[in-house]
Amino acid sequence: MKETKEMYILGIESSCDETSASIVKNGTEEIATVISSQIDIHKNYGGVVPEIASRHHVKNITIVLEECLQRANMTMDQIDAIAITYGPGLIGSLLIGLEAAKTLSFIYNKPLIPVHHIAGHIYANSLVRPFQFPLLALVVSGGHTEIIEMTNHYKFNKLGGTLDDAIGECYDKVARVIGLEYPGGKKLDKLAQLEKCTYQLPIPLHDDSYNFSFSGLKSAVINLAHNEEQRGRELNKEDLAASFEKVAIESVINKVKKAVIDKKIKYLIVAGGVAANQRLRKEIEKLGSEMNIEISIPPMKYCTDNATMIAAAGYYAYLDGRRADLSLNSKSQDKLV
Repeated sequence: MKETKEMYILGIESSCDETSASIVKNGTEEIATVISSQIDIHKNYGGVVPEIASRHHVKNITIVLEECLQRANMTMDQIDAIAITYGPGLIGSLLIGLEAAKTLSFIYNKPLIPVHHIAGHIYANSLVRPFQFPLLALVVSGGHTEIIEMTNHYKFNKLGGTLDDAIGECYDKVARVIGLEYPGGKKLDKLAQLEKCTYQLPIPLHDDSYNFSFSGLKSAVINLAHNEEQRGRELNKEDLAASFEKVAIESVINKVKKAVIDKKIKYLIVAGGVAANQRLRKEIEKLGSEMNIEISIPPMKYCTDNATMIAAAGYYAYLDGRRADLSLNSKSQDKLV
């Protein structure tokens, strides 16, 4: 993979409810980033409403792009290529960002680089420190829980993934059972720090595979809450949050530890929205110390959806020879590997 000098990538991300644009230099240096979030809008509905998300992307995309260029004090003529999240995500939301990227690519004659959303999350770590291969990437988000092996830039090998619910999705559903406002994952994590693990919950898919399963854990929490209500007992929300989080994170750590040992890995990165989880960060850092491996976890601002990670991934995708023409379409579902 041949590197180029001072290459500026404009990244665009609109896979869910954030409209974001970012300019990144050489895949490692953030020049400017703008994010327009819709959390305050969708929390009134208890989750993201796809049609409403799409409308707000239409409203915000031009404003976000113009502000990003202004903050960077750059023009489109100084941009070398445009990286765009083509999937996976909400199809209507993806299309808004994609059409904007294709329009800019056509008007300014810039290469169009298709970026998988999960590749973006992984490459958020390139903004922290250089990758060391071979490495493992633990991807934990609202829609994904995967362990990815990488032997070089943009060479992905999926070792295992969730068989049902993703860990972030499970967090949000358990948060709803406890009565926390959307988005509930962060609030549940904070609540879990307050009390002890007094409720007994099963460790999901406790086997020798690299796969995950969280639907059974989610059902166990729902059943526990229902049984407490039927018996007229008040649910200790803090204890339940702590008990759930302990088991969920333990399941993840067990699988990662097995992969690190089996693959003789010395470099582990964490990616995705759940990488912001405090307990996960502590347990991953503890694992790094115990196994003498280097750990990379992005700063909080790079954990959730943002265009900085898309632009960073776009740089390495460009070096890998990945290009798209104007027939590129969005995909609501698409495998990284």
